[in-house]
Formats: sequence, structure tokens, C-alpha cells
Amino acid sequence: AAVCLAASTARHRRIMQSSLRTLAAGRRVGRALASAPLAGAVIAPVVARRGPTALIALRACSSQSAASAHPQVIEVEPPADAAASDEKPEETEEDRALRPREIVAYLDRYIVGQDDAKRAVAVALRNRWRRQRVDSPLREEIMPKNILMIGPTGVGKTEVARRLAKLANAPFIKVEATKFTEVGFVGKDVDQIMRDLVEAGMAMAKVKAVEKIKDKVAAKVEERVLDCLVGATNIQHNREAFRKLLRMGHLDDRLIEVEVPERKPSGQGDPANGNGFPMNEIILRFDKMMHGRQKMEKREMSLKEAVPILTELESEKLISEDDIKRQALWSVEQEGIVFIDEIDKICSRGDYRGSADASSEGVQRDLLPLLEGSTVTTKHGNVNTDHILFIASGAFHFCKPSDLLAELQGRLPIRVELKPLTEKDMYTILTEPEPNLIKQQCALMFTEGVQLEFTDEAKWRMAKLATQINRDVENIGARRLHTIIERLMEDLSFSATDRAGDKVVIDADMVQERVGELAKKSDLSRFIL
Repeated sequence: AAVCLAASTARHRRIMQSSLRTLAAGRRVGRALASAPLAGAVIAPVVARRGPTALIALRACSSQSAASAHPQVIEVEPPADAAASDEKPEETEEDRALRPREIVAYLDRYIVGQDDAKRAVAVALRNRWRRQRVDSPLREEIMPKNILMIGPTGVGKTEVARRLAKLANAPFIKVEATKFTEVGFVGKDVDQIMRDLVEAGMAMAKVKAVEKIKDKVAAKVEERVLDCLVGATNIQHNREAFRKLLRMGHLDDRLIEVEVPERKPSGQGDPANGNGFPMNEIILRFDKMMHGRQKMEKREMSLKEAVPILTELESEKLISEDDIKRQALWSVEQEGIVFIDEIDKICSRGDYRGSADASSEGVQRDLLPLLEGSTVTTKHGNVNTDHILFIASGAFHFCKPSDLLAELQGRLPIRVELKPLTEKDMYTILTEPEPNLIKQQCALMFTEGVQLEFTDEAKWRMAKLATQINRDVENIGARRLHTIIERLMEDLSFSATDRAGDKVVIDADMVQERVGELAKKSDLSRFIL
């Protein structure tokens, strides 16, 4: 035992001495490095396989023994903001879609001709994007240039608005100028335009917010449905089996009992002029304020019907209503677009200025502050209209744009004249747009098992007849093609159910035989009510 103890003590003594020597040597090297000047530094950025990391090799060389110094390798991460400042921010898919050339190309797929109108709305949309990237002091001073589109009916003015609404990723609303009346008369005043635009902005903001949390909401809804199916305390094996059946859609018709908000009897409806809050909404707000949360009731329904309701309930729990309102009001004020159609119908001719029509000059005067910039009170907050883009359109058959109030003309500085449609334009409308009339009729007949085919000569004859009837009777533009198509397809549409498997070819002679009489009776049709 004494021998073993002596050997162990000797071994520990040797370990301690070795550690002390190592520590002393480290101190000497540290003092030498601290006192020696840096003779040179070799910087070697490693590009391949290291990303943004750079390796800096510092060789500390003393004046006595430069060869004995060893390089020290230190990894240095460059600051994140410095790396980001050198690179330009990449354009997102949304930014690329708002380029004027792409906007015009999109409109070309559905609207024939009218290049000036397409370019004007494309530039106006892109200017909204450009203004958001201007520095703040100047950004507030850049006002949108409102547009007035002038042209006969049926040339594509309203279609531009419809397609623009689908393209613009911004609050958009299309209104008819004739639905508004002067303040003081029964009817809706022009402030209702802003209220409707805010509602559109709220719906868009809510959709965006729900899109961000849809995965989390779907998981919560799935758990709630499983609780209804198997109970919250069921064993995990059964729960997973039902989860698999649920995802495969085998349980869509199963009846479950879910808790949904209690249905309340509707009030008497809004006031006729659309001002203020509906009475039932005021009651619901007061009830929510008094009771803190909405009353729930249990209702039995199929699983397929319950999933959308549960999704909405779970989404409301995760979404902040105040954030949605804030986002909606900002997007309406900064990116909102209003399309006012049939503005010529509220215009009085110069000979009849000052008429007593409640939907005439009074509405023009009420529109002035909206177009110039004012603050409108809505139930979600105040909206400033300074930077909202207004696009107005009208046929101006019985009056001229100069018959509008001079102040209103000044607030619509960009004027675009749409050209009447020619025979070639009519043929293009029948053939080139994606949802053209010929393709629609063929698809309708195909559902009955009838194969329908139009020859090229038949299409040209329809275009010629449409142009001729518009010239001799009344120019209603491309809508004349609907009349011709319906007259041509009248017999076939009635008997298609009995002709399954047939192939019908429509040629120019058939078009002339069935539609030509419209052109012959052009003079008499003027007197038919």
C-alpha cells in the first residue's frame, strides 16, 4: 500500500509540474506578442464555400525572430447592413406585375384596341407604385392625375374598369354616377363612395391577414373538428385514425355539433340614404360592449358546412381588428382607386344649366371636394381623399365634356378619347380575346353533346352586319354582336337537347339568312318601342 501511494503521489507531482510549465510558456508568448509590433497583415477573403465570411491572417513578427512567428487565423463576420447596402432590393412578383407594359398586355387579352386608354390607366397605376418610393416630404405633395375617358357606348370603357379591378392589388370600387343624388334629397350622397371603398379595403386587409395565418388556423380547426368527432380525451390512436379519414374527405357528410355565434333578429335595415350606422349594428356593438363577448349556441350541421364557420371563428381570435382597420384606412388613402361610370348622365347641356334634377349639377358640386381632397367620416375612421385616384367615363352623346362644371373639368386633367369600333375590330372581338363570344357558344353547345363550328367567312359576315346595323340604326358598339349571336343561335339553342352527337357548321349564308333581316328593317326599328 505504501508503494502504491508513493507511485500515485509521484505521478500527480509530474502532472502538476507539466501544467505549470505550460502555463508559464503561455504567459511568455503572450508578453512577446503584446510587445512585438505587427510586421504585416495578410488579408485573405475566402470566396468559395465560405459565403460572406472572411478570414484574416495576421502574422505577428518580432524584430528578433521573424521566422519563428506563427500566423493566427481569425474569422470575422461582416456587418449585415453593410452587405445589404451593396445589393439592390429585389423586385417582388407584385412589383413586376405592375409595370405598364405588363398592364397593357393583360388588358389586351380581353379588350380590343383603345391603346390610349390602356396606356393612361397603366401609367396611372404605376405612378401609385412610384409615389410610395419617393421620400416623405415630397411624397405628400405628389397628387394623382385623375382620368376622364370619353367614347361611344360599347367600346370598352366599363370593361377597362372591370379588368382593372382584378389586376389592381389595391382597394377598388366602380360606381354609377346616376345612383347618387344631391345632398338634401332622398337617395345616396357621394360620401357613400368613400364608405364603400373603405369596406372594400377592410375586406382586402382581412383576406391578407387571414392568408398569413391560414396554416395555424387550419391546424386549430382540425383539432376542434376532431374534438367533436372523437372527444378531447380519446386515445391518440383513434384520434390519428380519424385525422387521416378527415384529411381524405371521407367524413364530409358526418353530422357534428359545433358552437357558433347566436343568431340575432335583423333590425329594420339601414337608412335609405346610407348615412350613419345601421340600427342592428349599433345594437350588436352595444351588446358586445356590455357582455364582453358574443353569445354562442350549439348547432348541428355537416362537417363540410362547419369547417368554413370554424375557420372564420378561429381567424377572428388570431386577428386584431384594430390592425385591420389601420391597414385598410392606410391602403384606401394611399392606393385607393374609384371608377365613376356614366358621368355624362349627370351633365346638363349648356342650354339647360340650373335644372331642378336632383341627380344633375348638384352631384357634380358634391363630387368636387372628393376629387380635390377632403376628409370623409366612416364607421371605421376618417378617410382623406387627397391621394385617391379617380377615373371617370362617359359616352357624352347628348352633351359635351365642356358642359361639365369648369371646376370638375379641372380635376380631371387627363382626357382619353376612345375610338368607335370598325369592322376589323368586330372580327377581332369575335376571335382573339380569351373569353370571346364564339368560344362561349361552342362551350355551351358542347355541354349538350353538339359540336359547333363557325367558318371564318361567317365571322366576317357577323362583323360586317354588326357594323352596318350600328351605322344605320343605333351605335351600341360591341354589344351589337350579342344581338347577332343570339339571333343566329336561337333555333339551335332551343333544339340542342335533341341533337346530341350532331356537328353543326355555321357559314356566311346561314348568318345572312337569319340575321340579315335586322339590317333590312333598320328604318322601321327606329319607331319600335
